[in-house]
Amino acid sequence: MGGQNIFQQALNIRREHRERLNGHKGQVIWLTGLSGAGKSSIANAMEVILHENGYRTYILDGDNVRGGLSRDLGFSDEDRVENIRRITEVSKLMMDAGLVVMTAFISPFRQEREMARGIVGHGNFVEVYVSTPLEVCESRDVKGLYKKARAGQLANMTGIDSAYEAPISPEVTVNGCGQSIEETARMAISQIASLRMER
Repeated sequence: MGGQNIFQQALNIRREHRERLNGHKGQVIWLTGLSGAGKSSIANAMEVILHENGYRTYILDGDNVRGGLSRDLGFSDEDRVENIRRITEVSKLMMDAGLVVMTAFISPFRQEREMARGIVGHGNFVEVYVSTPLEVCESRDVKGLYKKARAGQLANMTGIDSAYEAPISPEVTVNGCGQSIEETARMAISQIASLRMER
């Protein structure tokens, strides 16, 4: 196929040069959890804290990416896997630019999250499990998706008729309820050694 005619281009400015200019390491912080768990809100709060402390950051959010990069994909298992693959490759490029990239995706399958870790590189990938009970997520139902799924109007809803495989040994676990979003974000940051505010 077309891959036979692709050759990696050697470039003079490398990741370490960009990281030196930025003053911090590029990496990928991968937030995973059910719809309504609080992933996007926590990622947003983390970015505000990091930005205020001089980190160069970017958030890749599920709905935002679905509206552009992955607008041709549905929600079958195969499409979800392809969506995660695309996000992973974009995350890796942004990390190579020296950014702290936060992704907020359900990413329900362990195998695909491990694929992402392998592509990004084990030392560059931080899995953050937003462990919010299904009943709490469903009670929030910000987008009305659980209601539609329960009424049979929406197929392949994670947690209802499509599986969510919780991480077995994530680097960080936070609960998306019981404390403020900012407190949760600060707790997550404090557990990621490379993000400690000692710059």
